Amino acid sequence: MSFQIAIDGPAGAGKSTVAKRVAAALGFIYVDTGAMYRAMGLYFLDRGVDTDDEESVNASLDGAEVTLDIIDGNQVVFLNGQDVNGRIRTEEAGMMASKTSAYAKNRQKLVDTQQKIAATQNVVMDGRDIGTVVLPDAPLKIYLTASVQTRADRRYKELIAKGQEADLAAIARDIEQRDYQDMHRENSPLRRADDAILVDSSDMDIDEVVNTIVTYAKEKM
Repeated sequence: MSFQIAIDGPAGAGKSTVAKRVAAALGFIYVDTGAMYRAMGLYFLDRGVDTDDEESVNASLDGAEVTLDIIDGNQVVFLNGQDVNGRIRTEEAGMMASKTSAYAKNRQKLVDTQQKIAATQNVVMDGRDIGTVVLPDAPLKIYLTASVQTRADRRYKELIAKGQEADLAAIARDIEQRDYQDMHRENSPLRRADDAILVDSSDMDIDEVVNTIVTYAKEKM
């Protein structure tokens, strides 16, 4: 039997970074579902699909194949066979992912892939609806969050460190907009599963968050 850890939470809460380290600590496979939605977002952007029109999005889905591979210990996301790891972390890709992940057929396409991975391997999977929809029977569910200001500060520092221009107020507005979109979408809205453990990282460093989740995992196992 495989063991699954589901980590949900809003944009900028550090889910991917934490999930990667938890997976490494436990020897599990890390599955970044957000990266899969970002890859689909890139597909819609590249094809010029009208993402305000759900029918147009649905009609284009068959032309997209998102796959994952582990190369040198790192997850690589492929869109129609092309490595898109370098393109999926833009703000544009993130906003497109948040917008188009609201569409049921787009979600189901990727959920099917995610469930197949988790059925046969020990995984740490992070996203918006892992504990509620993708892996509702996961033995360990975490809801990882932080205040809007904390998340905006983290993103601002990350962009500045990369030598990119950044506007803290604009980043905070984007985070609030994405939170609203994610929590109010019709299909699989972001919410804390009834049996999920709340971890608020506003006043925690990454080591504290990782150690907390690893401890919970070992207790469950």
